[in-house]
Amino acid sequence: MDDRRSLRGWGMTNPSVATLHPAGDDGDLARVVQAAGGRGVLARGLGRSYGDAAQNGGGVVVDMTARHRVLSVDTETALVEVEAGASLDELMRLLLPMGLFVPVTPGTRQVTVGGAIAADIHGKNHHVDGSFGSHVVSLDLLLADGSVRRLTPESELFWATVGGMGLTGLVLRATLRMKRVESAYALVDTERCANLDDLMGRMTEGDDRYTYSVAWIDCLAGGSALGRSVLTRGSSAPRGSLPRRLRDHALDFRPRQLAVAPAIFPSGLLNRSTVAAFNEVWFRKAPAERRGEVQSIAAFFHPLDGVGRWNRIYGRRGFLQYQFVVPFGAEDTLRRCVRMLGEAGQASFLAVLKRFGQPSGGHLSFPTPGWTLALDVPIGAAVLGGLLDRLDEEVLAAGGREYLAKDSRLPASAIAHMYPRLDQWREIKRAADPHGVFTSDLARRLGL
Repeated sequence: MDDRRSLRGWGMTNPSVATLHPAGDDGDLARVVQAAGGRGVLARGLGRSYGDAAQNGGGVVVDMTARHRVLSVDTETALVEVEAGASLDELMRLLLPMGLFVPVTPGTRQVTVGGAIAADIHGKNHHVDGSFGSHVVSLDLLLADGSVRRLTPESELFWATVGGMGLTGLVLRATLRMKRVESAYALVDTERCANLDDLMGRMTEGDDRYTYSVAWIDCLAGGSALGRSVLTRGSSAPRGSLPRRLRDHALDFRPRQLAVAPAIFPSGLLNRSTVAAFNEVWFRKAPAERRGEVQSIAAFFHPLDGVGRWNRIYGRRGFLQYQFVVPFGAEDTLRRCVRMLGEAGQASFLAVLKRFGQPSGGHLSFPTPGWTLALDVPIGAAVLGGLLDRLDEEVLAAGGREYLAKDSRLPASAIAHMYPRLDQWREIKRAADPHGVFTSDLARRLGL
């Protein structure tokens, strides 16, 4: 049954009211799309984009999570066909016992396959395996005229859909190529890095020896400690590398949620003082160097999934995530951005740096070779707007871009400079959806 509902992103800002329609079969969805009014229609998964990408104020939003079946599994070829509303969590629970792991995962398992395609998500292994779209063999797309097309990477519409933020049609199903693994564990090396230059040097020299690499950064540290970090890198653990007690159950995967954040955190709890104290403890408790630690997939990839509704810790005002990438060679830009954050006192206890490898194929895909920094920043500080505008200028001047799945405030004037294939994407979008049926709050805000 349709329901008028206020929807917002994971950052809990800028809600808008839409008609929420639970996804039925293909025929039901074709009727919804063809009957969409002037405010259009948009698919929504688990709502983990941070800003307004999965909102469509005044229009229709299709809740795809009811369509979450795994349709086929071929363990010989590692190919899996799945409905778009299935989450990465569901795939891992079903497929890891078969020795199959998702090819790319972000920092949460609570992302649908359709959302992973729309945002062309990336993980700690982009420098090796690329983004999610690189592992999609085919997808079924419901178009504005109600027809369904099966798309493969040979199609321009496929690459307009991968990273296209749901604006080319409704992804119904996809066939994915999974990764073969011998266990549900990773072998992890941890290093404490004195500053940002120390970190970048270690990542540049050593990342190619690992499948996965990510660094936590203390953005409040200054002086010679600017960007002090904890670098964690690893690879899938072979069964024989596990302690004997784990080997007989090497592929077991039953992660539990340890707690749920209460809805009582006051805004302002995460401020310069509290985050500085947290950062000091986090940095000091990390080992100076530790090699070959066995960690579960849940602990290594998705530690925050152990706390339900963790976004509540930012209080009622919410927060924004700011993620950008600048090319290799623009290290001075990255240093300036980290210094600006510290000098402004903007508290981010979730600041992570990764290296991107080859560019993704999607016209609006975010990853491109370079350094990507992601920050969670509480809403409320008077200096925040001006700081983000200055960061935008740094990113643009360096030839970088910002991630649309995280964005909640980027000006429309910046998009064409950040995404040079935007005009080509618009042409493909117009051909597939000439009346602009598929739209979103983000699309209207950015003029997409």
